[in-house]
Amino acid sequence: MGEPGEVLRYETVDPPSPGVAQVLVRVRAAAVNFPDALLCRGEYQSKPPLPFTPGLELCAEVTEVGDGVTGVNVGDRVLGSAELPTGGFADYALMREGAVFPAPASLSDDEAASLFIGYQTGWFALHRRAALQPGETVLVHAAAGGVGSAAIQLAKAAGARVIGVVGGPEKAKVATELGADVVVDRNTDDFVEVTKDLTEGRGADVVFDPVGGDSFKRSTKCIAFEGRIVIIGFASGTIPEPALNHALIKNYSLMGLHWGLYRQRAPETIGQAHTRLAELADQGLVKPLVSERVGPDALADGVQRLADGSTVGRLVYVPAG
Repeated sequence: MGEPGEVLRYETVDPPSPGVAQVLVRVRAAAVNFPDALLCRGEYQSKPPLPFTPGLELCAEVTEVGDGVTGVNVGDRVLGSAELPTGGFADYALMREGAVFPAPASLSDDEAASLFIGYQTGWFALHRRAALQPGETVLVHAAAGGVGSAAIQLAKAAGARVIGVVGGPEKAKVATELGADVVVDRNTDDFVEVTKDLTEGRGADVVFDPVGGDSFKRSTKCIAFEGRIVIIGFASGTIPEPALNHALIKNYSLMGLHWGLYRQRAPETIGQAHTRLAELADQGLVKPLVSERVGPDALADGVQRLADGSTVGRLVYVPAG
């Protein structure tokens, strides 16, 4: 376990075989996510046995189905999540039948590989947890990253006004291209003041926060009456300790989102969200921003750069050949 750039290495092994309720797929593309870096560090909530192949999210072609599989056929082009320890950063991977969904024909392999975790997270955060309404204002932190970029598009598709917070001019350009109405470079401007000015003092109705730390603390200064702060994660490395009296005084809600828990407690909601996301993709309302493709030799460096916060949009692994 350690930093991705140090512990990831490419090796030749035999393809796995599907077990009961599993399918074997040939990987077309696998999106890189922050949890992949956490897996390398041994800091993710799931700790597969060593050695393992990371790569949680992929687009692939089904090549073999295991016993008990009924809803998936050989040759299907699919997307979803890999079954660790045989993840998507490989030529072949295993997927659980319940984590396999049709890949929209409107998206390329790279884009389809990026439609699952980030967009599912954004969908559940904005719609199921925050109950976003048309005309509301959404403040999105890390707006040029994987989940942030999805949140921008999903909020705009829902008729919301979006303020994106990024770090640096390159990321500001990306957030603007994704559709954010206003983009704040946190290195040079104060998102609290911008949000207050834009909303005439009301504040943001929804805050989408995958960062934590100071981003969370300052968001409480520009959250609206009956606003909702949805806590996605702590990419900053700092878990804040909220002042609950402040939430009481200002009448706002703190909401956690552990998307993976829905797969355990309410798995039917994952398929429902995918159906809606595929519809939005086919309508051209959402389209994952793939900024870079990397092969096996460049994967370790790519995951490291994502972990360090220096990538924009989606970084996608493509198998050799």
